[in-house]
Amino acid sequence: MAKTQLNVRVDEDTARAARERALERGMSVNRYIEELVKRDTGEVGRTFVDAAADFMKQYESVFAEELAGPGRGASSAEGRR
Repeated sequence: MAKTQLNVRVDEDTARAARERALERGMSVNRYIEELVKRDTGEVGRTFVDAAADFMKQYESVFAEELAGPGRGASSAEGRR
């Protein structure tokens, strides 16, 4: 993805906090700010949910098989009522 330069002005305390947080996370200030904006706009959350849905779809049969194992499943639950 192409990058666009964005210049912002913040007070010195905010700039210091951004530098410190980025350093703590082992990333550049640019990357840190980019991650904050993505998180704020929900991109990261959507990406996670999409990946989780793909995973569940891919392994659906494995989960169904495991859940329907001995002593499990709808017929076993009904028998316990």
